[in-house]
Amino acid sequence: MSADGQGRRHWFDDEAGPVVRPYAMTRGRTSSQGQHRLDLIAVVVTEPHADDPEADHMLSPEHVDIVELCRDAPQSVAELAAELDLPIGVVRVLVGDLVDAEFVHVNRPVPPAELPDESILRDVINGLRAL
Repeated sequence: MSADGQGRRHWFDDEAGPVVRPYAMTRGRTSSQGQHRLDLIAVVVTEPHADDPEADHMLSPEHVDIVELCRDAPQSVAELAAELDLPIGVVRVLVGDLVDAEFVHVNRPVPPAELPDESILRDVINGLRAL
């Protein structure tokens, strides 16, 4: 078999089409420029003023897919990764790019350290019941 035939078989899967490595989608980056650290349960929401993402030639098809999925309903980072069948790290970078470009914003969960103590909530409930 020729070198071209071996190379073609290495980079092309007849059933799936061309194989693209996940790091190719992020151009080798492991984080976005703004260093957005996104939890798995962080919720991504499309900005109301976001224009048609397909018109922006700087966005990849995966960027466009994220904007469209979040336009229908807010999605967590984990849900986006599952829906797009992409690794979490890749989705984090792509969402960070979209935040920087102001196509989406992210609602981050409240850290457990900032949540009120359970005993305080019980006291409030008991106080309300006493009224």
